[in-house]
Amino acid sequence: MTKYSLYTLLILLFAFNSCKTEKKKDFTIERSKDIAAKNKAHNELLDIEKEQGWSLLFDGKSLEGWHLFNKPDSTQFSAWEVRDGMIFCNATDESKLFGDLVTDKAYENYELQFDWQMALRGNGGAFINVQETPDYKATYNTGVEYQLLEPEHMDTKTPLKRPGTIWGLAPQLNTVEANPVGQWNTTRIIQQDGKIQFYLNGILTAEEVINSAAWKNKVANSKFKDAPGFGKATQGKIAFQNWYFESWFRNIKIREL
Repeated sequence: MTKYSLYTLLILLFAFNSCKTEKKKDFTIERSKDIAAKNKAHNELLDIEKEQGWSLLFDGKSLEGWHLFNKPDSTQFSAWEVRDGMIFCNATDESKLFGDLVTDKAYENYELQFDWQMALRGNGGAFINVQETPDYKATYNTGVEYQLLEPEHMDTKTPLKRPGTIWGLAPQLNTVEANPVGQWNTTRIIQQDGKIQFYLNGILTAEEVINSAAWKNKVANSKFKDAPGFGKATQGKIAFQNWYFESWFRNIKIREL
């Protein structure tokens, strides 16, 4: 073998080994990410979150702290259940009792966060400032709705009904799409002294001040104009809507401000 041939062979061997090493690194990195994702703890708080004042609204095991709107004794017969560490709305089972799920406790100034998924072409909502009394038949009679929407649903094309909006009142402040069925979305809601902010996957989608002149004008020119109790309270219960579509929730946590 000539010196030239030996030199060429050494270069080829070096390149081959480098390629194998690089592929191994890529594989190790990707595999590590997969493992981390699969083993991520849900429905638990980090120590730093506890220090910051966060508390869980869902323990991953039961519906403790929640009940069916205006029918607390019927919660166990409702479409809501805990499945695989998630709150699941089994909305397609007609044998289940229909109704929205609400917190036992009312909240005023707070930061709320949760992950959610909707079924294909699913439509739902999360409500804040819900007043639970016999005077109101539904959560939407009083509560402001954060729109939850799977991208294939037709309302995705309607500005006042897009995901992350205050349903029926204002379009998204910043354009953002919800993740499709099978992928998680993260909602963040902040309310303090009547000012509310909605976020979808880290993007600010709505911002309003309850009882301000601008707010009252929007309500007066909306479908809620004939709902005397709508959008007036700056405190109340938090609710998830049972609206004919399967939905999943996890990592529900709140920090009172």
